[in-house]
Amino acid sequence: MKHLVQVFAKAPEPGRTKTRLIPLLGAESAAALHARMARDTLQRLTAHPDLAVELWCHPHDHHPFFEDCRRRFDVPLFRQRGGELGARMDHALHHGLDRQPHALLVGTDCPGLRVDDLLEAGRALQAGADAVLGPALDGGYYLIGLRRPRPRLFRDMPWGSARVLDLTRHRLRQAGLRWHELTPRADVDRPEDLRHYPHLAGAGDAPC
Repeated sequence: MKHLVQVFAKAPEPGRTKTRLIPLLGAESAAALHARMARDTLQRLTAHPDLAVELWCHPHDHHPFFEDCRRRFDVPLFRQRGGELGARMDHALHHGLDRQPHALLVGTDCPGLRVDDLLEAGRALQAGADAVLGPALDGGYYLIGLRRPRPRLFRDMPWGSARVLDLTRHRLRQAGLRWHELTPRADVDRPEDLRHYPHLAGAGDAPC
């Protein structure tokens, strides 16, 4: 059985994407870097036969970048629905879990994400874990996987802060749920994060 992977991505629009990188890279280059990381993520994940990959788009799914990804990587497009990030994540996971016994949700800003991370997460859920987390070094997470919808994990969460991972663990513990954690990895949100991925230093020079 394939593992359902829902990839969350924003349209690479200068000034609206990777805004915390703009002071270092500029708006155009920050957007181009985001586009490259999204394509790299899709290329890695769609190459594996055991992963069923979907691209969840924000703010809409008919942006030219997403249409190019659909053609290039043969992925179905879905529009993220909901106001803030947590609501959009919860909606996507509900949608996935209506169709599959488990679902994995990832972003596109963790260049260190490996196919093996997804396979490990899927196996953990198949073995009975209620959830899987991929801890990010900045205090968030680069992956979350579930066997059942868990709306409480996404409500009133300080997204983008260093408290997200610990609060998520706390809520899992409060609910009496069992979870599995993957190898911690660095994502790319701030200028200092690029030190983990020096090969991306000039990636923002490429056009979207």
